[in-house]
Amino acid sequence: MKVRSTYSKYSKVPGSTGATGYDVARRILDAHGLYDVQIEEIRGVLSDHYDPRSKVVRLSSDIYHGHSLAAIAVAAHECGHALQDQEDYAFLRFRSALVPLASFGSNISWILIIAGIFFTMTNLLLLGIIFMAFAVLFQVVTLPVEFNASSRAMNQVVELGLIRNEEESGARKVLNAAAMTYVAAAAVAVIELLRFILMYVAMNDD
Repeated sequence: MKVRSTYSKYSKVPGSTGATGYDVARRILDAHGLYDVQIEEIRGVLSDHYDPRSKVVRLSSDIYHGHSLAAIAVAAHECGHALQDQEDYAFLRFRSALVPLASFGSNISWILIIAGIFFTMTNLLLLGIIFMAFAVLFQVVTLPVEFNASSRAMNQVVELGLIRNEEESGARKVLNAAAMTYVAAAAVAVIELLRFILMYVAMNDD
């Protein structure tokens, strides 16, 4: 709700430079010699992301063509991930390495956990918890990646003159709101994991 309300507010505030999200992304990438990183338009709302495997920044239509502070901030944030990739940022590498385990763990863990609870089989429940832990670890590792990308984005839009001084507050609010969605997701994931761990302990006590 926070990110959507903040995005909605600042998507109505035009940037003073008139640059689109595409323009902003291209400026940031070119300033760091990332001429080979492509920028693609994709469908969806706030579906923007950077693909480190294909070396592509993908921007939703509103961001790609938008002139707003929100478009500028979001486009810059995704370029922040491209800069992390260029510098071989440790947390980004770690997160990328976790993707297969996190994806598999997220899919299989619930089956094992439900089966373990339903059939009162603690070994199955424990296995499900272990697989879920990989997905939770992915969420936790995502936090420094996202906050660092937002920090880089803010620095870039200021240094390259893509926003003016009076616009910094609005751009920062968009970036902070976006980062906080990952905090919420990580918190929910950790609490869920702890809930099943307590359930496992209780079943063993019984």
